[in-house]
Amino acid sequence: MIKALSEDLRNKISAGEVVENPASVIKELVENSLDAGSNDINIIVEKGGHQTIQVRDNGIGISSEDLPASIMRFHTSKIASLTDLFSINTLGFRGEALASIASVSEMKIISSVGENEGASLLILDGKSGDVEPAPKINGTEITIRNLFYNTPVRKKFLKTPRTELRKIVDVVRRYGLSYPEVAFKLIADERQVFNLSGEKLEDRIDNLLDPTYSRNLLPLNITKGDYSFSGFIGNLNLIRSRPGEQYLLLNRRFIKDRLMNRAVYNAYESLLKRGEYPFFVINLVLPYDQADVNVHPMKLEVRFKDEWRVFNVLKNTVTEALGSILNTAPGFNISFESPSNSKEENFFNMSDNPSNENISLDLEKDTIQSKISDPGYISNSNLQRARQYASQLAESPLQNVDSISTENIWQVHKKYIISEINSGLVIIDQHVAHERVLYEEALEAFESTSMASQTLLFPEKIAFSPDDFDSLLDVLPYLEKIGFKIKKQDQTSIRIDAIPSEMAIGNERNVIREILDNFLKEQKKYSSFQEGLAAMFACKAAIKAGDILVKEEMQELVNRLFLTKHPYYCPHGRPIIVQMSLNELDGRFERH
Repeated sequence: MIKALSEDLRNKISAGEVVENPASVIKELVENSLDAGSNDINIIVEKGGHQTIQVRDNGIGISSEDLPASIMRFHTSKIASLTDLFSINTLGFRGEALASIASVSEMKIISSVGENEGASLLILDGKSGDVEPAPKINGTEITIRNLFYNTPVRKKFLKTPRTELRKIVDVVRRYGLSYPEVAFKLIADERQVFNLSGEKLEDRIDNLLDPTYSRNLLPLNITKGDYSFSGFIGNLNLIRSRPGEQYLLLNRRFIKDRLMNRAVYNAYESLLKRGEYPFFVINLVLPYDQADVNVHPMKLEVRFKDEWRVFNVLKNTVTEALGSILNTAPGFNISFESPSNSKEENFFNMSDNPSNENISLDLEKDTIQSKISDPGYISNSNLQRARQYASQLAESPLQNVDSISTENIWQVHKKYIISEINSGLVIIDQHVAHERVLYEEALEAFESTSMASQTLLFPEKIAFSPDDFDSLLDVLPYLEKIGFKIKKQDQTSIRIDAIPSEMAIGNERNVIREILDNFLKEQKKYSSFQEGLAAMFACKAAIKAGDILVKEEMQELVNRLFLTKHPYYCPHGRPIIVQMSLNELDGRFERH
């Protein structure tokens, strides 16, 4: 039998589309505050919003007469007709948010309008009590307690308070960037996360993300017909290895649109490697009838009336902004030519310092790989293939190869080390060789003695966003094991007093950030927390292609490489050594 659902059940089902978690509650309440003209918004959460959420603003307020209607579904002051729906100029408009939140929580609203006395309304399980008098607060305060207390299945799917707080921080950051002139304060469990005064956008970016960002920003400000785009994009210093710092706004509303993000990425083109993401905060100001924001109750998806026009204008705008700095960057080449297409300047870097050191190899167990098909990043499947290939070679070891000579050793193109062996020569990739050494030393340090450190003459202070700082605290003990000496300064910053002795001084800020970015992005690919962190550290701290090595440094690197357990491939699976036999060399010169 088909029966009508009760009003209570309808409300709880509808709430599922609007209220997913504490962050979505804060999103709806903050949007109401902004629509009310607030320029000062205070947010308090307890236990990641599981226990308490409170949003207080200094907006126009809700009259005592309108309070009961404010929590009724499809009651709103923002639109009145179908025509209004196609020219929405407010963040909220559906008249669902408060009703949905009230149906799955305990809610209390206190509000006052102008100089009038305040009024309060208590709502339990979607049912409101009587309007009561309250003190004047010059705005509205909404308190939510025990979210999903009456829908245990929904409550079960909430994440830990720490995870939910990260989502809340992300939501507040979005509105902070969309409305830099508005003051925001976020307090979590009596700890101040944000305390932002009204300010310029570039200052807001510094305060929400990192105090070094503003010096790496390129401004956008362009008008094309009835379109106007403004904001900032990051230069190459703000390219990150994980997404999350791409803020696309439509008439100051944060949106998610893959096509428009692609327009920005395409503008960066050859400046980005695969898996890299630029920073941007871009506000697209379009006539309200040029985009439909009523696609989903969460209002994150939009439909553009002429999406390809928006795409092209956005791409061209970003391209022009990038061009203005690239044209003034001396020696910068955006073509990124491969070494095979570039002019060869020095084929060998030689040192006259003699050495008689040789390195013994047990080729019955391990054999140098003879061929390499892809010098780039190798996936897990290719790593397995590389290991199988090395194993096959070990079953039929090459003859007359018993040592690598470090007396006759050279650096080629500041990238590879070449040395003689009895049957020909070997080529060693200096970066991945050092990466393998550091990886195994880091793993050993996690289990025993910490790696050696070098003290910085001038300690480096680094500030993080609250959520990144929270993640950093997880890996801090492991960073100290690999040679960092780090002290917590306050709730969002650290001071680096020492760095691993293997690492170049002056790059510690970037290395720490890249380790954190890559670890958060790639940690699920590794069998353990320690392996992932060791691999990230080794990759970022190792000698790079382009670093000049003297003979003694090459000798030491090769020596240390063959003390590792697996000297033939790096932690990511890239081969380290390529062998070319004398017979193969003779064949190339047709000496057979």
